[in-house]
Amino acid sequence: MLLTAELAALNLDPAQQEGVVAAVLPLHAEAEKLRAQAKLDTLKIQALTLELAHLRRIRFGVKNEALSPEQRDLFRETADADSAAIEAEVEQQLPELRSQRQRAGRQPLPEHLPRIEHRHEPETCTCGQCGGELVKIGEDISEQLDVTPAKFFVHRHIRPQYACRPCERITAAPVPPAVIDGGMAAPGLIAWVLISKFLDHLPLYRLEQIAARDGITLARSTLAEWVGRYGVALQPLVDRLRELLLQRPVLHADETPMQQLDPGQGKTKRAYLWAYRSNDLDEGPRLAVFDYQCGRSGEHARTFLGDWKGHLVVDDYAGSFAAVEYMIQTGCKRILFYGAAPHLEITKNRRNGYLDAMKKYKIPVDDSMILLCDTRERAISITPDLLESENRPDGFFAINDETASGILYACKLVGVKVPDEVSICGFTDGAIAQSTDPKLTTVEQHGEEVGKSAFSILTGKLEGEEKSNNKIVRTNLVIRGTTK
Repeated sequence: MLLTAELAALNLDPAQQEGVVAAVLPLHAEAEKLRAQAKLDTLKIQALTLELAHLRRIRFGVKNEALSPEQRDLFRETADADSAAIEAEVEQQLPELRSQRQRAGRQPLPEHLPRIEHRHEPETCTCGQCGGELVKIGEDISEQLDVTPAKFFVHRHIRPQYACRPCERITAAPVPPAVIDGGMAAPGLIAWVLISKFLDHLPLYRLEQIAARDGITLARSTLAEWVGRYGVALQPLVDRLRELLLQRPVLHADETPMQQLDPGQGKTKRAYLWAYRSNDLDEGPRLAVFDYQCGRSGEHARTFLGDWKGHLVVDDYAGSFAAVEYMIQTGCKRILFYGAAPHLEITKNRRNGYLDAMKKYKIPVDDSMILLCDTRERAISITPDLLESENRPDGFFAINDETASGILYACKLVGVKVPDEVSICGFTDGAIAQSTDPKLTTVEQHGEEVGKSAFSILTGKLEGEEKSNNKIVRTNLVIRGTTK
């Protein structure tokens, strides 16, 4: 209808009108088709954008349902892969988005990695436009990270034999020493097996499958035999490390729970990996020795230490557990943990104490209850929003007193009463804990006592004293005004 009206306004004869209509109608139909396709593409982009936003909320948003670490790890990789696929599809729908998209700056690749340079020179040294000679004015460098997958190969040892004709004696180079006489495993293969099993936590049957992809038969029984034999071979090194460790005047100890298979029961049981390490202030290299035990009784520590004389600083686990347990017993039902970087041992110890106390009283813990916050400023910044949320916490356990003081200040800013409405507990019991109003409930580490004792031991050794009294320094809960 619109096309007919426009043609009428041009005052064309019927033949001309028919020609114009014949030429314009296909173009008009094509335009309508393109408009319909553009509308479909827009709807598809909107759907993909909504799906991507949903996946990001799942991946990064606050969890309303408590998931175990195993469940979170199970779905995290899938969510990341789905998000990347959707982003790539959106970019294909809108090519201009690729150039406009703002990407975060990439971290530089480690300097210690070897570099393989690939130089890409122009095909000709003359200008493609005017034919002039090209002069180098600089260069553009980009780096890509690559990896060489595990590659199996064979060492062939050839020992020629020589004979002396006068005395008929045969001479040859000696057989290279090996932990397993006549074994086929080279040191590099053994190192790969041990690192994969104990550091990367790969079971032996998976190593068997990896070798099978290259046509190599490594039976699990053979791998298990290698692990056992090399464990015995490394025992003198462990004994020497323990001997050197027990020469230090101050030691730190910690036990970490781990699951141990219980043959015949069809389930696992809890075991403990005890860790003993030297003090960072001691001269000489840092030493650490691990002792695998089935329990966490102090008898295991006494057996390991033997007749050692010095000061043992226990981990923060017990203090954290006692603090959180006390808060629960005084009425707290939703306690948040403010910690430092997850990979730090100080965070692991105090977080484990927090989690075990919550587990003991069957209080669920989700990701929203464990936050990265280890400074006063950070605590003041994030705490008010949490206190004004619908699911407001009634307790805070902070990794240090500085952070706890920031929580206390934030409570005063929003008008939350401490400890009537919210309980707060810190860690360390330094000067900050006693300078707040009210004073902080905290876990005492006896840092000054440890320092004085270490100094006493060192001065005694300088004066020729051979013996010193053995002492275990334990943390204890100091209850003050920020808890009920």
